[in-house]
Amino acid sequence: MRYVVIMAGGSGTRLWPLSRQGTPKQLLPLVGGKSLLRLAFERSLASVPAERVWVVTGAAYADVVAAQLPELPAGNILGEPVGRDSLNAVAWPAAVLHRLDPDAVIAQVSADQVIEPVDVFAGCLGTAYAVAEADPSVLVTLGVVPTSPHTGYGYLHRGAALPGFEGAHAVLDFAEKPAREVAEGYLASGEYWWNSGMFVWRAATLLEQLRLLLPATHASITELAEHPDRLAQIFPGLARTSVDYGVMEPVSAGHGSAHVAAVALPVSWRDVGGYQSLAEILGTDAAGNAVSGLSVSIDAADNVVVNDDDGSVVALLGVSGLVVVRTPSATLVARAEDAERIKELVAAVTLQAGPQFA
Repeated sequence: MRYVVIMAGGSGTRLWPLSRQGTPKQLLPLVGGKSLLRLAFERSLASVPAERVWVVTGAAYADVVAAQLPELPAGNILGEPVGRDSLNAVAWPAAVLHRLDPDAVIAQVSADQVIEPVDVFAGCLGTAYAVAEADPSVLVTLGVVPTSPHTGYGYLHRGAALPGFEGAHAVLDFAEKPAREVAEGYLASGEYWWNSGMFVWRAATLLEQLRLLLPATHASITELAEHPDRLAQIFPGLARTSVDYGVMEPVSAGHGSAHVAAVALPVSWRDVGGYQSLAEILGTDAAGNAVSGLSVSIDAADNVVVNDDDGSVVALLGVSGLVVVRTPSATLVARAEDAERIKELVAAVTLQAGPQFA
């Protein structure tokens, strides 16, 4: 059977102070009054019914997730007691679903993204499911067809086409976020896609790679699926690593017993990691300002302005290239070029002003 698992963990630090410890970015109504989680859930329903959608999130957010997704069965929310990076966010649901359905085929998607049109995405996901169902030794990743030499995304190098599956290719290797000139070369070659961080695989295939590559993680995840009452004891002891470092890159390099394929995503895709990507979603006015909430500007251009404090106004005069964010308890002012450093700022705020502001 086909399933969708939505990864909805993380604190979204680069969207501070909008995104906070108690209200991470995936739960905020950032796009048309809907949260990124809700959008991901609605995309999932184009491929599977609600009872076959699962969500992995922080245990502290489980109640909010349930409130935002009332169609979701309560047992389909897996709450992590602590964050243990993306590998464990895919391994745990794979072990749970494999125990329920040994033939489970899982689409692992993210709650951090805006993807349009949904019907094209669902069609590509259907192709990825079909590739995984046809070959028990494949791990499928979804590669976004790039529209620019973006330096904020990882890339995958595609190889030969897979016969019988439109838009499907072998994956030769993965590449980290590149320098500008390298990204331009990737785009010019036509052989590289953005790494979307979304995957489709048989639960059994992923678990077998874990057994071969990370046997301690495999043993712990298997025990957790068999004894869910031991979550608080087992999960914090899992080694932290990403699914790319732990599985996808080693397998693409010939380790393990599987191989990696990719299916093209020719869609509008935004990974909402920070304020620059949020600005792309908000759109800009004639002066290049991306604005959300009540704001007034004179001779101000190319700014990102977010006012999340009802009853207040944010006013800009003669400035450009800034990120200005106001909330009831914190205000951010930063140069747009430093927006990727907000995580450093949050650490300083926690230390100097107190964790209640983080």
